[in-house]
Amino acid sequence: MIELDGIDHAILDALQSNGRVSNAELADSIGLSASACHRRVRRLETDGVIDHYAAMVNRQLVGRGVSVFVEISLESQREDVLDAFEEAVSSVPHVQSCHLMAGNADYLVHVTCADVADYETIHREYIALLPGVTQVRSSFAIRTITDTTALDLAVPFDH
Repeated sequence: MIELDGIDHAILDALQSNGRVSNAELADSIGLSASACHRRVRRLETDGVIDHYAAMVNRQLVGRGVSVFVEISLESQREDVLDAFEEAVSSVPHVQSCHLMAGNADYLVHVTCADVADYETIHREYIALLPGVTQVRSSFAIRTITDTTALDLAVPFDH
């Protein structure tokens, strides 16, 4: 874990809400000189704290407004079965994320699509054919209450 101070937190908070902010605006908003702010941002990038920059696309406006959370169980937890599944699911269209889970299902997969018919196609052509799959349970989100990519760095974490 990398130690971050208050200035680092302020930089990260600002960049998480507007990744396109200019260095001058960022520096001004947190009370640093432009050169000191630039050095801090570069260090956060070099250290891997800032992983990458991306544009957030409005899913509704591009026809992917439906979220489906898919619980997938595999035939076993053998490493070769897990590896084969993970490699295959990484190339399934419309998969937003895939998580190895503890609990009833082995994986939780987040799929975005246009509607139920679109998900049916994704299910038939991809999900049901993934290696090692023995059970699939799909849950459709009725409404999204909160959905963010930003980490709340103000909340302390005690070990």
